[in-house]
Amino acid sequence: MVKKIIISLLFTGLLFFGILIVAGLGFLWYSTEAKPTQPIAYSHNIHIEKVGLECDHCHQYAEQSPQAGVPAVEVCAECHEDVAADRPEIKKLMAYWNKKEPIPWNKVHNLGWHVYFTHKRHIKANIDCSYCHGEVKAMSTVRKVRSLEMGWCVTCHRKNNAPTDCLTCHK
Repeated sequence: MVKKIIISLLFTGLLFFGILIVAGLGFLWYSTEAKPTQPIAYSHNIHIEKVGLECDHCHQYAEQSPQAGVPAVEVCAECHEDVAADRPEIKKLMAYWNKKEPIPWNKVHNLGWHVYFTHKRHIKANIDCSYCHGEVKAMSTVRKVRSLEMGWCVTCHRKNNAPTDCLTCHK
């Protein structure tokens, strides 16, 4: 009887410890990898919800090429030479513009070198950006909301009757 109690307590303790480790790893992933630090605090929420910009205003290559691209500093400077020019983050932006340097944005999603992904195909298939990227328009800081690991992508391809041949994504 005592032996069964000890074994169940030991099992419960190990289970609790396992849950704690998984939660800790999840927090570590969320706090470090899921939300990289950017050189300028850019709010998609302000630009999409309040100003009314469409995604392709800044990510103008998404419909024609594999990468969605980030806007040239010129795109930002068009408005911000006059709009909110006194704010610290806009001053950082304009410093890049004045030096004629691109903003060194940190990628949120880093697919492996062996993965071929094209935004163009997904847009043509009417896959909403939020399916992979989450509700970016509600984010003040963009963060990773999906793993974009192979299993996740294959599940989506199967659900949408998209090709699952290895050469579709691995070139």
